[in-house]
Amino acid sequence: MAAHPPIDRVTLEDVRAAARLLDGVITRTPVQAFRAMSEVAGAPVVLKCENLQRAGSFKIRGAYTRLSRMSDEEKARGVVAASAGNHAQGVALAAQMLGIHAIVYMPVDASVPKLAATRGYGAEVRQVGDSVDEALGAARAEAARSGRTLIHPFDHLDVVTGQGTVALELLEQVPDVGTVVVPLGGGGLVAGIATVLAEAAPHVTVVGVQAETAAAYPASLAAGRPLSGALGATMADGIAIGTPGDVPFEVLQRLGVQVRTVSEEEMSRALLLVAERGKQIVEPSGAAGVAAVLAAEPGSLPGTIVPVLTGGNIDPLLLLRVVQHGLVAAGRYLQLRVCIDDKPGSLAALLDTIAAAGANIVQVEHTRTDTSLTVSQVLVNVQLETKGHEHCTAVVERLRAGGFAVA
Repeated sequence: MAAHPPIDRVTLEDVRAAARLLDGVITRTPVQAFRAMSEVAGAPVVLKCENLQRAGSFKIRGAYTRLSRMSDEEKARGVVAASAGNHAQGVALAAQMLGIHAIVYMPVDASVPKLAATRGYGAEVRQVGDSVDEALGAARAEAARSGRTLIHPFDHLDVVTGQGTVALELLEQVPDVGTVVVPLGGGGLVAGIATVLAEAAPHVTVVGVQAETAAAYPASLAAGRPLSGALGATMADGIAIGTPGDVPFEVLQRLGVQVRTVSEEEMSRALLLVAERGKQIVEPSGAAGVAAVLAAEPGSLPGTIVPVLTGGNIDPLLLLRVVQHGLVAAGRYLQLRVCIDDKPGSLAALLDTIAAAGANIVQVEHTRTDTSLTVSQVLVNVQLETKGHEHCTAVVERLRAGGFAVA
């Protein structure tokens, strides 16, 4: 079988051809009205649930499109890829379906579930480096050494074309869509969606969203060329990419795609909201679009807003930490340090006051050895379940009114 003819720039018709290729391979993921978020955004909000896609993310769309268009000779030599997890699983599953041997490089701290799933789809996994960029360097070296084809996670026209099929579904499922908000790492998904909408629905606004500690696109777009940015710590490993891809960057720049950034706190609050009110489990990068909508001025995003939940492959341990972080950010969890007299009844009085304020006590620790204390004082660390920021404030005020020194 001959390779698919190369394309110079992705078009709507290219994406429609990819949709036909993917028919029966991928899941047509559902959309879900999100009333709890609509009230905050001041407009209808509908979630596009790519977290329910095969292999847990949108990545299978681009991976299968890319692999299926390789020549028979290329398929026989095998492929190599690099990823923090979602592209790894997409490539591994696509390669398994097409009978191609795959080697996937993943960072040394890649999540255990993503490693297990990638191996479960039949790929050979090699762990190297602390980031996707380092893993990608190792994958490029392997491709040069072995003759395998490098399946880039975002910087290839076929990958962008496959990812664009998300937008074709969206237009059918949410015909009144006005804004699509998409997590942005290297840019393949945003570029594919923007390409389709620019031709099929040019009135629709596309917003790409990066983690503010790992955001290479804002500076790159300002400079007019892809620049390498510093990768700070972020829970959103799926969009922590140091350098934009040439192919997607050209699309975002040409089409004037907006790019916004969100904080770790905003992503954790978004993940919690999606889990608690939307009943969807997503990874932090998958919640970045929701975080951007929550951070936006109500009414500033036109029409029906569709955040794309890009992936649901989250390590349960990370989920636990993120949910706890989200509870704190939402005022649902409060930790206090209270200095009390070291005498019988003082601790009971403190706990009674907290109970009277309607907070639920999760944990209590007290210490007598802090250097800030006198010999007649005890420092109490207390963790509470609360009902929101106003309740947190009320609890603290109640304690201070009762004569307690709250830090």
